[in-house]
Amino acid sequence: MFKKILVIEDEPEIVRMLKSRLEANNYAVDSASDGVDGLKHVESEKPDLIILDIMMPGMDGYTFLKNLKHKPSGHQIPVIVLTAKSEIQDLFELEGVTDYVVKPYEPQNLLERVQKHLGH
Repeated sequence: MFKKILVIEDEPEIVRMLKSRLEANNYAVDSASDGVDGLKHVESEKPDLIILDIMMPGMDGYTFLKNLKHKPSGHQIPVIVLTAKSEIQDLFELEGVTDYVVKPYEPQNLLERVQKHLGH
C-alpha cells in the first residue's frame, strides 16, 4: 500500500513538480491549494504526511497548523513546511512542524526528508 502525502501549496507548477517526483517514488499524492481545502483533505483522505507551504491566500500555513492540532489525528501527522528563509524563525514557534525545507530547494533534499519521516 502506498503512503499518502498531502501537498498544500497554491503554486500549480510546484504542485505538479512535487506530485511527479513523489509519485515516481511510489507515494500516493493528493493536493490542496489552501489551508481550508487542506483540512478537508485531512479529514477525508487521512494522509500519512503533509507538505505545507506557509504563504498562501485564504487560510495560510500558520492557521492551517493551528487548526490541524485540534483534529483527532491531526497532531500525529508529520508536517514538512516549505518556507522562505525570512520565515524560518517563525517556524520555531509553531507546534506541529516536523521538519522544513527552505525555498528554493533541491527536489532530492525534500524527497530524503519525506522518506525519513515515513520510515523508508
